[in-house]
Amino acid sequence: MLPLEGYLVIDFSQFLSGPSASLRLADLGARVIKIERPGTGDICRTLYTSNLVMNGVSSVFHAINRNKESFAADLKKAEDAELIRELLKKADVVMHNFRPGVMERLGFDHKSIKVINPNIIYAEISGYGSEGLFKGKPGQDLLLQSLTGLTWLTGNADDGPVPMGLSIIDMLAGAHLAQGILACLYRKAIKGEGSLVQVSMLESAYDFQFETITTFLNDGGVNPERTARSNANAYLGAPYGIYSTQNGYLALAMGSIPFLAKLLECEALSIYKDGAEAFEKRDEIKGVLADHLKTKPTTEWLKVLEAADIWCADVMDWNQLFEHDGFKVLGMVQKVTMNDGYSYDTLRCPIRIDGERMYSSKGSPKLGQDNEAIIKEFIGREDVYELGK
Repeated sequence: MLPLEGYLVIDFSQFLSGPSASLRLADLGARVIKIERPGTGDICRTLYTSNLVMNGVSSVFHAINRNKESFAADLKKAEDAELIRELLKKADVVMHNFRPGVMERLGFDHKSIKVINPNIIYAEISGYGSEGLFKGKPGQDLLLQSLTGLTWLTGNADDGPVPMGLSIIDMLAGAHLAQGILACLYRKAIKGEGSLVQVSMLESAYDFQFETITTFLNDGGVNPERTARSNANAYLGAPYGIYSTQNGYLALAMGSIPFLAKLLECEALSIYKDGAEAFEKRDEIKGVLADHLKTKPTTEWLKVLEAADIWCADVMDWNQLFEHDGFKVLGMVQKVTMNDGYSYDTLRCPIRIDGERMYSSKGSPKLGQDNEAIIKEFIGREDVYELGK
């Protein structure tokens, strides 16, 4: 039995941040019913993040909405809204990621839902919270990365601001929301109390940088300076970074420069004997190291470095990674199947419970596919089975 079996989650959220949180709850055993607008559904169904369309909708929708049910309803229609309220009376958790004010206008804000279900856990993600000058802006990942200083940590000094290649703030906000919900489910189980859980992408983006911002706050407000080449952390000295080799790339973490000079037989590196130079002259040192590492293939360098217990790694693309035994042994890929028989490969939940990997064979839902079953189970009104079709 999974830890959250028996819990019911009603999820109004769309796109990435909220659905990533409900996906984790679903993988942990909760029953997640996704509320979608008839006709169009979650905007993520058609807002493509790649050129890959799978069974009529975007690949990212399939990835982030597997293991859920879909209930199509127009919240602006009184009859539809009333059915959703009936569901919410029986729910343990309700969640959304609309802009501030939207759920109030629809009548599904925290105060309104608490009236019909006092012990419910009401969880919401916003882009920027409900206060301040940013609150009405769209909560989109690239915009949040840009506004919060994150883009000045990636790339080399002359690159300008560089965003991460993932919707990292969406995923972090979703993880934070899931953490808050789980904490409140524990309190509910102990004390029988409901809760309001609020997460903003803005605050998640700041928290993501807690280590570097702490340094900034206690270092006289000096902006971080990226290295001119092989930058991987603006606050770490040489050799920290990724380097070209004769046939690929090599990642190097922290290490003694004098020891590396001897180990790699790099005479030009041996002049840097003072430990402080690893930061003060890191561009110089990285330049010398970069030229030297190009003289041999990655595998030869790894043999030398790993034997000496230096923190290093090959730099793989996904084709190389998926062929590697280190990936295969984890069994991360699972095949899931939709109600219409369409199957696709995706990743499993990364959490293990009692030593067991967590797999689920249930694919993403067709829009409104579960309306009839949900109405029959929770509401018992045969006259509205056609709702949302």
